[in-house]
This record gives sequence, C-alpha cells and structure tokens, in this order.
Amino acid sequence: MTSLTKRTSGLVQRKTEAHRNAEKERGSDEEEDEARRVDDEDDDKGDAKDTRLTLMEEVLLLGLKDREGYTSFWNDCISSGLRGCMLIELALRGRLQLEACGMRRKSLLARKVICKSDAPTGDMLLDEALKHIKDTQPPETVQSWIELLSGETWNPLKLHYQLRNVRERLAKNLVEKGVLTTEKQNFLLFDMTTHPLTNNTLKQRLVKKVQESVLEKWVNDPQRMDRRVLALILLAHSSDVLENAFAPLPDEQFDLGMTRVRGLLELEPETESAKPNANELMWAVVAAFTK
Repeated sequence: MTSLTKRTSGLVQRKTEAHRNAEKERGSDEEEDEARRVDDEDDDKGDAKDTRLTLMEEVLLLGLKDREGYTSFWNDCISSGLRGCMLIELALRGRLQLEACGMRRKSLLARKVICKSDAPTGDMLLDEALKHIKDTQPPETVQSWIELLSGETWNPLKLHYQLRNVRERLAKNLVEKGVLTTEKQNFLLFDMTTHPLTNNTLKQRLVKKVQESVLEKWVNDPQRMDRRVLALILLAHSSDVLENAFAPLPDEQFDLGMTRVRGLLELEPETESAKPNANELMWAVVAAFTK
C-alpha cells in the first residue's frame, strides 16, 4: 500500500512538473509573439526611435548626388524602381499580399495584388498607392501596378493611377527628416530645385549597411538575410543606383560585392517565394524587374 502511494505521488509530481514546463513554453511563445507584434508596430510607426527611412527614401538617397542634390539625368530606371519599392514596403508592413496561387499554381507575375489591410501607414505616398490598389476591381498584377503607378500606360482611363512628382515628394520627406536641404540651381535655360545632402552620417550608415550585407555580413542564403536589406539591394540594382554604394570600395571588394549581388539576381523568384517565411509579393516585384 505504501509503495502504491509513493508511485501515485511520484506520478502526480511528474504530471505537475510537465504542466509547469508546458506553461513556461507557452509563456515563452506568447512573449515571442508579443515581441514580433511590437516590432511590427515599430515598423509602422516609422520614426519612433530615430530617423527611419522607407525603402523608397533609401533608394533615392543612394541615387542622389551628395553636393548637387539630384539624380543622374541618364538614369531612366529609378522611376519604376521606386514604384516597386512602394509595393514591397506595403507588403512588409502587412498592407498588401498576392492572391492565393490556387490549384493551378499560377506564377508570381500572373497573380493579383490584394489589399490585406487599409490601415494608414503615415506616409502619404504609400497611403495614396494603397488606396489605388484597394479601390481597383478587378485587381491588377504586380507588373501592371508598377506600370500604372509610373504612368507607363497607353490607356487614358488609367492615367489617374500615376503617382506624380515622386522623387520630389520623397526628397521633401528627407528634408523634413533632416537628411537633405533645399536649394535652387540655375541650368542655363531653367532653374531647378535640388536637395543636397546635409546629414552625411545617415547616408554613410546606409552605404555601410549595403556594403556589409554582401561583404563582412554575407550569409550566402537569402532566407537568412534581413528582408528589408535584401529588398534594398535588389531594388537599388533595378533602379541603377546600387553601384553608387559600392563606388568607394577597393577594386577587389567591389568585384566581390557585385559578384554576390549577381548571385542574388540569378535566384529563381518562384523557388524563393515558395520557401518558409518568404514574402511572395517581394519576390513578385523582383521577378517583374529580372524577367
């Protein structure tokens, strides 16, 4: 009888201990979920802690000449690149997603962009793009939205989708954040508003982030890279401004960095988007620029 009591007591203790461990694990999971939620909210707040830039602002900042305060006149890629940045930014903030691929397994470029949440982002350009996407029925594909937001359409009924003066509006955002200033320059036949760099520290921090991601902090696996950094590299290349970040590097590091970037560009978006925790819309934008 005593032996049976001991066994029963031991069983109760083991069950109690198992219950406590399960509670601890559940509490740990809840804490992790809460941490992720807070991180997501911090992303939405933008400048809550220090100067936080959107993908569009980062790409424009890489493209701007520091002293002159304007992008290269020969760059005809940055306009569509900035629209791609908007779609990715909205996807990373949980506002947009691709429609389900369905039984027929549609390709990334054939799937429509769906509004997941119409909550304001606090950025006027993002909110304007989000409203267009939310109000459009039937939905459009990623490729179509890049063209529509850029104004590259022959359909006069869709010209109202174009986001105008995007570079100037982004530059004004950077002026408000203390990164750029505003000046007037005379170009013989006309005057132009320019935005020279004032916060060189932030620009250098951005350039260093891009350089380190493919050099010292290279992980050789896009799934392990920070999503925003990966998107920044790919969209900066599509906008023809990435080499500006690599220009100060010695030749060996420049060649190594560009080789690794080419490796990222050669990835198959369909394959990458199917991996766990991948952002499908981000890879759809990449596919739109690389296919």
